[in-house]
Amino acid sequence: MSSFFDTKIEYLKGVGPQKGALINKELNLFTYGEFLQHYPFRYEDRTQFYKIKDVHEDLENVQVIAQIRHVETIGDGRKKRLVAYVYDDTGELELTWFKGIQWVVRKLVKGIPLVFFGKPNRYGRKISIAHPEIEPLTQTAEERSFFQPVYSTTEKLKAKFLDSKGISKIMEGLIPLAYPQIHESLPQSVLERFNLMAKNDAIRQIHFPTSVDLLKRARFRLKFEEFFFVQLRLLHLKLSRTEKSQGQILNQTDLLTKFYKEHLPFELTEAQKRVVRESFADMKSGKQMNRLIQGDVGSGKTMVAFICILIAISSGAQACLMAPTEILANQHYEGLKDYAETMGLNIALLTGSTKKSARKVIHEMLLSGDLHIIIGTHALLEDIVQFKNLGLAIVDEQHRFGVAQRAKLWAKNERYIPHVLVMTATPIPRTLAMTLYGDLDISVIDELPAGRKPIQTVHRYDKDRLKVFGFIRKQVLEGRQVYIVYPLIEESETMDLKNLMDGYESICRAFPEFPVSIVHGDMKPADKDFEMQRFIKAETKIMVATTVIEVGVNVPNASVMVIENAERFGLSQLHQLRGRVGRGAEQSYCILMSKYELSKDSRIRLETMVRTNDGFEIADVDLKLRGPGDLMGTQQSGVADLLIADLSKDAPILTMARDAASILITEDPNLTQPQHAMVLRQVRAQKKHAVNWSRIS
Repeated sequence: MSSFFDTKIEYLKGVGPQKGALINKELNLFTYGEFLQHYPFRYEDRTQFYKIKDVHEDLENVQVIAQIRHVETIGDGRKKRLVAYVYDDTGELELTWFKGIQWVVRKLVKGIPLVFFGKPNRYGRKISIAHPEIEPLTQTAEERSFFQPVYSTTEKLKAKFLDSKGISKIMEGLIPLAYPQIHESLPQSVLERFNLMAKNDAIRQIHFPTSVDLLKRARFRLKFEEFFFVQLRLLHLKLSRTEKSQGQILNQTDLLTKFYKEHLPFELTEAQKRVVRESFADMKSGKQMNRLIQGDVGSGKTMVAFICILIAISSGAQACLMAPTEILANQHYEGLKDYAETMGLNIALLTGSTKKSARKVIHEMLLSGDLHIIIGTHALLEDIVQFKNLGLAIVDEQHRFGVAQRAKLWAKNERYIPHVLVMTATPIPRTLAMTLYGDLDISVIDELPAGRKPIQTVHRYDKDRLKVFGFIRKQVLEGRQVYIVYPLIEESETMDLKNLMDGYESICRAFPEFPVSIVHGDMKPADKDFEMQRFIKAETKIMVATTVIEVGVNVPNASVMVIENAERFGLSQLHQLRGRVGRGAEQSYCILMSKYELSKDSRIRLETMVRTNDGFEIADVDLKLRGPGDLMGTQQSGVADLLIADLSKDAPILTMARDAASILITEDPNLTQPQHAMVLRQVRAQKKHAVNWSRIS
């Protein structure tokens, strides 16, 4: 059944096939419904007229009624400009135009009052408005009081008179047609509880607000609704998953008790203990676990994962841990091998580099159940990798895996879907976590193990380089190791590689007495590994690298991280890089090097890094600077589809919407009650368009 809102945009008055095709292409809007949701991004206040004496440069836009005193053209060629001097009974104002001069001159009629609208600026002692809009003063213009919506548009659209004004004119034609067709989509109980404006009024007010207060209410209503349906979908997924997905009951703790008593290398932090309790409760519940563990680099996520592995094995199941890179998989394997072997457990590593003969043995041992733990990369997803009884699948740095890849892990056990534990060291702001991973249970490890000292971070400019070199020499002589990281950004890769090689040479010249390693993405994996191993064994003292070391490398003796051109890195990347040091008991340092001229955002990023080591605070600043789509990478995000709500600013609305969705889904899980018919209709309409980006496992 096709509805009014599915009508193609070309049938709107003033559009037609040609303009319609251009709007499709430029704005990706095809139907009445989509066009209605092309919301203004700001408004121009046309509710009052200013006297010329009251106009000053701090005002955003002003509207004045004035008459022409004198018009002149100054300069010639490209420097030609038109200047008009206008007056009212309080003073005189200068107006200038640099283009469209012939067209403007025709509108500047002397002897009649005109309405001018634009942004005032000060030049010397004069106030001037460049390129004001002009219209004759009619009774309608004088009585009209409104907020002019400003819509995003493109150069190609502007060329066809579809600038913001043009879009506004089309919208003016659509709103009266659409208004009676807009049905309420939220239940009466929610409207009353949150004092929400009716949906049709909200749509009308968001485009053509009649007061500041009504605009605020319209915005709140539409943001609330957007969050409400995202949350409803996620909570419904979570409910159906926990009801339908039976989990294997993993409730034995013999190995765990033995490990605690005889082999635990250090006392667990309270945060680690809490996360172990939360995970164990899931694993023995008979429902399938789907839990995200967030914790900063070095907070002890791997130990929590190992404890969960012991519970799985005690209960007769196998466990796998999947990491995004060979380096990281190797490191997990090396880190867990000793623990596993002291516990008498078989553990193996499976990556692209594993030899064919070794693979054959691994496959056989997995099928027979003799292999308890397998650590690996994407190689674990191959069809040939089959388990006797996979009970627990752990995914490290989950945002690096696509949904389809993770779904393959599910198929590795025919009877039960394996319990899933997802680990990330990328701190995700709470609002983003609720929206991206709303169907996951989230655990946070928010304290560092005892004895770890916070990393000291400083920002230095290129002119301080000799002092920085002096500091590096002192640290190396005291027995420490140093990372020096250069950016490698795709757009300027050749230049970056040159910088890296130049940097490597200057480091070798500055420190002839110290052996230096170099690692970058263009090297063969074997060469990269060779250099990494030299650094890990402390055969080299300084590692010059690109961000290939961002994830995973663990060298407790490395206590200094120098980040060159730090202004070119994103905040989460800087935070991840800094986490490569501070792994041992020694005081560690992170030195951010940059040029002197910095953009406002770069300065905020570097100041944030110096001010705090708290990953969640850093993630919040990052969200404000970059927006949610960028933060997770768009393939991960359905948040990038939010049309009006903004995760970085609207956290309180998100929380209210989630509460409302939670109450509704508890009362009526399948939305079958008659008073929720409109909600069900909306959910079904969304399903046609919505990608299910929330499914983690």
